[in-house]
Amino acid sequence: AGIGGDHDDAGKKQPVFALVDCNNFYASCEKLFDPRLSGVPVVVLSNNDGCVVARSAESKALGVKMGVPWFKVREEAQRAGIVALSSNYALYADISDRITETLRGFSPDVEVYSIDESFVDLSGIRGDLVRRARTIRKRIHQWIGIPTCIGIGPTKTLAKLANAIAKSAERKPGSYPAQHAQICHLGACTPEELQALLQATEVGEVWGVGRKIGAQLRENGIHTALQLQRMSPAAAKAGWSVVLEKTVRELNGTPCIEFEDEPPAKQQIACTRSFGHPVTELIELQEAITEFACRAAEKLRKQGSHTGQIMAFIRTSPFRQQDPQYSRSASIPLPSPTSDSAHITQAANAIVQRLYKPGYKYAKAGVMLMDLQPATREQLTLDFDETMPENRVRLMLAMDQLNQRYGRGTLKLASAGGIGAQPVWGMKQERKTSAYTTDWLGLPNAWS
Repeated sequence: AGIGGDHDDAGKKQPVFALVDCNNFYASCEKLFDPRLSGVPVVVLSNNDGCVVARSAESKALGVKMGVPWFKVREEAQRAGIVALSSNYALYADISDRITETLRGFSPDVEVYSIDESFVDLSGIRGDLVRRARTIRKRIHQWIGIPTCIGIGPTKTLAKLANAIAKSAERKPGSYPAQHAQICHLGACTPEELQALLQATEVGEVWGVGRKIGAQLRENGIHTALQLQRMSPAAAKAGWSVVLEKTVRELNGTPCIEFEDEPPAKQQIACTRSFGHPVTELIELQEAITEFACRAAEKLRKQGSHTGQIMAFIRTSPFRQQDPQYSRSASIPLPSPTSDSAHITQAANAIVQRLYKPGYKYAKAGVMLMDLQPATREQLTLDFDETMPENRVRLMLAMDQLNQRYGRGTLKLASAGGIGAQPVWGMKQERKTSAYTTDWLGLPNAWS
């Protein structure tokens, strides 16, 4: 019920969602500012240039697998002409923000689902929604330069499924009818067309199913999205969970997953990194922990929260079996909740100083902020030992604004190490491109 149209018989507005998904997003961002990469197979590597985390269409056609360690395929990839680049997250985040702002020109209700996917609420918008989706694709490509696919449906699950169909129909001709390539509107399908599309979709492709539940469903004879749609919601809840029950209901056109135009506040905030080179000295570990704690504190302030407990960890590499192994973590409560970078860093470094043992090659460390609560909630404490400095909130705000305007690391705590110096623990990013859109020095050059 409700899958066939945007309004019911009484004229009541029915929910309609579009999922806009950027194609090969990281690789597409890299190609934006380097014409030499047009038509060239490109892969983007993870932190420390470890694994392939994004592939252009040309790289996919050559059979490069997602997640494969780069060192295993480097020689073969270079012979095939594949260009490998380090992750450039500042660039990707900025391009993502630009796409989101473009989408807000079509609807005030946009939910950013991930860096390359957003739900757009099209409920109540009359007219041909497929034509509107074509306009969205054209504008994003014209204004920003990123190709997209769009799925439309009366629930978020169906919109996500429609998007998967749109991508498959474009990339794998014959997998779905060609008319659904790039844009697929399941709400405009006849019952027979919808049934055929669901029958052609493997159950594991349905949003919310996942690998483990997908395997369990197949063991119970549920192999396609159509079979899952026909499952009793009560049986889905009893046999699995209320989440799968909602998935079944959403496949039948009943919205069960709320639209979130504002992301909910995180319950925990973490910043962890693998080091580009092994770290052996305490002072180097503390420089890294300071950096991680400050980044986590910045995220904390951005969502308007305070933390009441800090956790930190250090560990060696489990892949270097020839080295002595060591891994420890600990947490401490704070006297009162805070978002002050200095206080959070002081606590995190105190933990690391207690955990540190000489003689080990540390490969990874991190900080997690826990027991989060709104910054508007103030917990007063008696402190007879020292007086808290004044205007700390304004100081943190000024630091965030300076780093946002002039680049991360412009202003930082002294324990993070020297300004401009590349730390020993810094990530390997030997193939990183410029921050074309967020750094004046990274602006691309143009010649007429």
